[in-house]
Amino acid sequence: MDILDKLKDDTSYYGEYGKQWLSNSDIYTLINDPLNFRLPKEQTKAMLEGRYFHTAILEPKKLNEYVIADASSRNSKKYKELAEEHGQMLLLQKEKEDIERSVLAIKSNMDMAEQIYLPSNQFEVPMIKNIKGLNWKGKADIVCEDRIIDLKTTSDINKFRSSAYRYNYDSQAYIYQELFGLPLQFYVIDKSSLQLAIYTPTEEFLRHGEEKVENAIFIYNTFFGKGAVEDIKQHIIYETL
Repeated sequence: MDILDKLKDDTSYYGEYGKQWLSNSDIYTLINDPLNFRLPKEQTKAMLEGRYFHTAILEPKKLNEYVIADASSRNSKKYKELAEEHGQMLLLQKEKEDIERSVLAIKSNMDMAEQIYLPSNQFEVPMIKNIKGLNWKGKADIVCEDRIIDLKTTSDINKFRSSAYRYNYDSQAYIYQELFGLPLQFYVIDKSSLQLAIYTPTEEFLRHGEEKVENAIFIYNTFFGKGAVEDIKQHIIYETL
């Protein structure tokens, strides 16, 4: 089994094997919270919902892997017992139904659904590459012949432009375009209004992402790389107000 075949499996991609490469998910921690770089993180509700959303659109046959809690809240006795039994956070039935409404909205839109489900498209495609001297990985939601499609949800579509910078979608776009050699588009749905949007990164957006990558690489090389000589406990963030 070659590297890319192994990285198709989420256990390898997100586990110890995948830590041979940096990814966009490392950008925030390296720049903003390097003291906690690569420390274990608890799964959040947003992460769980995002995984279910992507699975429902791209790999619906895997939906039976999710345990759904038919409980009123996570504070209920029924939920706590079920979550303890499975040893993980679970989706509530009402959360599952909300996600399914978003999935149906995307599949019901002719233009968006047609582009997502083109016969030549590939889903959940991993790629690795040396970028600016370090090894990086990424897993594209959808690889088309002429572009990459990345699926996103948002709580307010009118604020997506600003949240795209806050959540490092700019560095993701830069990294993925480097990895796959294709332009990237974000296919976005507002979870509340179900409004759909397609965002195409500008050169300015990509340059901003490249700067984040360079900043993250500097911190990584200084404190964590093979030739690192600095103690991360001595790291200080310098900014002007």
